[in-house]
Amino acid sequence: MTAVLEHANFTVADPNRTARWMQDVFGWHIRWQGEALDDGFTVHVGTEHSYVALYRPATGAKDPVPRYVNAGALNHIAIVVDDLEGTEAKVRAAGFIPGEHHDYEPGQRFYFHDENDVEYEVVSYA
Repeated sequence: MTAVLEHANFTVADPNRTARWMQDVFGWHIRWQGEALDDGFTVHVGTEHSYVALYRPATGAKDPVPRYVNAGALNHIAIVVDDLEGTEAKVRAAGFIPGEHHDYEPGQRFYFHDENDVEYEVVSYA
C-alpha cells in the first residue's frame, strides 16, 4: 500500500478569507469548519480526497518564522493543476503576484505568496 497525504494544517490570519481565494483559484470546496484547538477556529478546504486545514488561534496569528532556515518551518505547499496558465490568471485575479517560473522535468511551475506569506508552488505535468 502506498501512503497518501490527506491534509496539512497551518496557521493563517483569516481562515475564511484564505478559503475563499483557494476555492476561486483551485476550485476547492469547504469540507468542514468550526471551533478548534484552544478556542481557535479552523476551515478545512480542498477536494474529496485531500485538504488543507486553515487554523486561526483564539489570540490571533503571529508573524511567521523565516522559512528554509528553521527546523519545522513550512517552506511551501505544492498544488498540481491541469491548466497552469489559467491558474496563474486566477492567482493574479485574486490579487497575488506570481514570482519565479520554472520549466524542467517533470513539469512546469510557478510560485506565489498569499496574504499570510505562505509560499505556493503551482505545478502542471500536462
